[in-house]
Amino acid sequence: MKTDVLVVGGAGVDTIVRVEALPVPFADSHVVPPIDTVVGHTGSGVALGCHRLGLATRFVDVIGDDHEGRMLLDRFAAEGLAFDHVVDASGTRRAVNLVDATGRRMSFYDPRHPYDLAPDPTLWRSPLEQSRHVHASIMPWAVGALKDATAAGATTSTDLHDWDGRNPHHRPFAYAADLVFVSGSRLDGVEDDVVADVLDRGRARLVVVMDGARGSRVTVREGGSFAVAAVDIDGRPAVDSNGAGDAYVSAFLHAWLAGGDARAAARAGTVAGSWACGTAGTHSSLIGPDELTRQLARHYGGAGRD
Repeated sequence: MKTDVLVVGGAGVDTIVRVEALPVPFADSHVVPPIDTVVGHTGSGVALGCHRLGLATRFVDVIGDDHEGRMLLDRFAAEGLAFDHVVDASGTRRAVNLVDATGRRMSFYDPRHPYDLAPDPTLWRSPLEQSRHVHASIMPWAVGALKDATAAGATTSTDLHDWDGRNPHHRPFAYAADLVFVSGSRLDGVEDDVVADVLDRGRARLVVVMDGARGSRVTVREGGSFAVAAVDIDGRPAVDSNGAGDAYVSAFLHAWLAGGDARAAARAGTVAGSWACGTAGTHSSLIGPDELTRQLARHYGGAGRD
């Protein structure tokens, strides 16, 4: 069966702690609402989001033989998401995320795996043979999937998250993907230079800067730049921004792979990201294709098109 999107790397588990405000004042202890532990992390979000939108999706990664790994297996099986994995003794990635009353979050990320972990490339090469598009999370080993995908003629994408334009870890991903997503959280004053560098030194067809309540900004190679404002979803005030960027990426890919242009894809991403913020917990309420179509019509008068 042909796969629309192969997601490589980025499975993990989030522990969500709700606090009144960020930063949290220093104290010996704080009483907080019930603490939740849920399936999270970027690869999980993109894979679940694409799957929910009806794309034929396969997810591959390295996890542990531990409670967190079993949480992932149970969730993906319940969703019907195809997930191939290998087990490493270092365990399953996890994070503790503080979320304030406005939905903003601060994440404490535990990557678990050794930086030089190198799984057998057959993990992604076998499903790549039947894949139209490969999305690689920024695990060090996953950049190989981008290179293999390009060689095989598949399109590619990656999310650089809160890259500042300087951290060398992100550069191989920034220069190897066709579609490059990045958070605007650390790009104040350098965004134009970072976007230009990615386009000048890499193969990107476009760069998308996702910036939460400030919307997103898209620069298309040889096609100029445009901004898409954030939207509010009726009845779904923002309560938790965990997974919003992953939802944006999923809906962007859904529109892009269906033949939509960059503006239509960015509008779809904007709606999906806002929808994700309306429920507590990472990847707890992913937008489906019918709701996405309704919201695009409400906000833009159609399926995100001019």
